[in-house]
Order: sequence, then C-alpha cells, then structure tokens
Amino acid sequence: MGIARRFSAGYGPICAALLLLALAAPMARTAGEKVRFAPHYAAGQTFYYRIQTRSTTTGKTTTPIDNPEGETKTSQDINLLVRLEVIGVLQGLPGTAQVRFRETFERASAQSDSDAFDPGAPSPADEYKHAEGNSIEFTLQPDGQLAEPNGPGNVFPNLSPTDPLLAWAGALATGGRLPRKGVSVGQKWNSERQIAGVPLSGVVWRMESTYSRNDACKPGGADENGKGPGAARTPAAGANDCALILTRFEILRHGSNRPDSTPEEFRRNGLRTSGTWSGSGESLETISLATGYLESSTQTSTQNLDYEIVSASKGTRIHRVGKVESQTEIRQVSVRPSVQ
Repeated sequence: MGIARRFSAGYGPICAALLLLALAAPMARTAGEKVRFAPHYAAGQTFYYRIQTRSTTTGKTTTPIDNPEGETKTSQDINLLVRLEVIGVLQGLPGTAQVRFRETFERASAQSDSDAFDPGAPSPADEYKHAEGNSIEFTLQPDGQLAEPNGPGNVFPNLSPTDPLLAWAGALATGGRLPRKGVSVGQKWNSERQIAGVPLSGVVWRMESTYSRNDACKPGGADENGKGPGAARTPAAGANDCALILTRFEILRHGSNRPDSTPEEFRRNGLRTSGTWSGSGESLETISLATGYLESSTQTSTQNLDYEIVSASKGTRIHRVGKVESQTEIRQVSVRPSVQ
C-alpha cells in the first residue's frame, strides 16, 4: 500500500517540472537586439509572489487489495502569498549562480474535493493553514532545480522539492534552457529536459519557446490581490518594458516501444515498471527587461498516464490509469506594510 499511496496521483514531479518554464531577462532595447535572460539577485532583496494552482485528476488505481470505493476524481485549489528573501548568493555570473532563499508564507489556503472519503487522510485545508507564518529555506540552482530545502520539522516533516509549497520557485531560475548567445524578439528555440522521479524511464518534456514581443509591464506591479497598481517599486531604466515568452511543450517517453521501462531507482528496490505517459500544454511568462525578474507566469497542462508497477519478488502489481489537468498562475505583487 506504500507504493499505492506514493503513486496514486502520479503527477507531482511533472507539475513541478512544468513550473520550470518561467524565464528571466536583463535589458533589451530594440527588436533585433540579442538578450541573455538572467536575473541579478543580491543578498537582502525581498520579493512577494502570489501563486494559484488548480488541478483535477480523474482515473483509477488497481492494487492487490480491492477497494470498490476508491477515488476516481479529485480536485485541489491552492492559494499562496509568499515573502521571498534572498539570504545568500554564491559567486558566479548572473543567471549561473546558486541563490539561497527564505520563503515565508504570509497566506496559505487549500480546498479539495474527492468522490471518495478517507477519514484517516489529513485535511489539505488544515495543512496549508498551519503553514502560515512559517518559513522554508532552499537553494535555487541555475537550471531551476531546488536543493537543500529545510524548515520547522513539525510543520514540514516530509518536505520535498516537488511539494506545491516549494515547487513553484523553480520558475525564478534561468540557465541551460536558453541559448547562451541570447535571443531577440521573434526568435524561436527548442529544448528538452528529462523528468526524474516518475515511475517510467525516459520521460521528457520537449519545449518550443518564442520571444513573442515586448510590452508594457503592469505599473508598479500588482497588489496582493493581483490587481495593479500596488505600492511603487524603485524606478529603473526600461522599467516600463517586459518581455513576453510563449512556450509550448509536450510530454513524451523515449523508447516507448520497449516493454520494460524501469528507472534505476525502482530496479534497485526490486520493482519493474511499464506503460505510457504523455501530455501537452503551454505557458506565458512576463519578464521585466530592466531587472530580469519574473513578473508573471501562467501555465496550463494536460497529462495522460497508464502505467504498471510490479514487485519482481512477490509478483504483486499496481496499475494506474489517469488524466491530470492543471492550471498555475504565478505573479509578483507589491504588498503594502499594512498587509498582515
């Protein structure tokens, strides 16, 4: 049953990966000018972000213990307002340095619905409410990976980089996903990234990105409700301009014609896996050309999965078939001191 609980949803690592699509850029002045996307973080800076995520999962998990009342549809809404403090930057060029952040949850709430009732399951609403006022520290790698997360053990006992409380922060990163020589308005580029932690090997997300255009940033940022203008920011050259980056992606698996698609970590634990995992979606990022910081990111995705996990020694198996639809919005906001 431990395996069933871990993979009953089967989509957390993918959702975390999708959140890495956001980019950040320093100054661009003309349509033909090449721009290298790299935010300049410095210790002592503070940012506020509002994150809203909604996901709907439909499907069925078949386990050795038959449960005719098992859930077939769940939905969850998560709303966060976070204060993000830069507490350290390792030496390196902008966009290539590791950045240490402290994320404090000013507000946190969640609502969930399911067609099955589990009296022993913790309430998401209680868990997220309990996070308010608490902090997590983590290191943001140049490629958007999150490392060394830690926080109060009694509040976040099993914190991982794919947790919704934390995973969104990968959107702040830049690095190897972008052409090293920079991009100009209208330019397209392709990239591919393998997704770790899923029960099938060779699962990747393949992206085609376009530097769509420059447009006016929202004046002064948005307030804590996502509406602008909010409290004024420090003015900077070109602060009125933002870059719009459109990314379309698909999720697929290399070697899908092979019957055995077991990742090494599963094989070491005596498990064998097989099946399919696919999906598609898009994101739109708005990035300040003056500062290189992420202003906003909206993302939508659909995933279809059908996989089986088998114990090589006991022959027991878990079969998961499902569909996951998700939407995420990340927006930098200006919060007045009076907001508690």
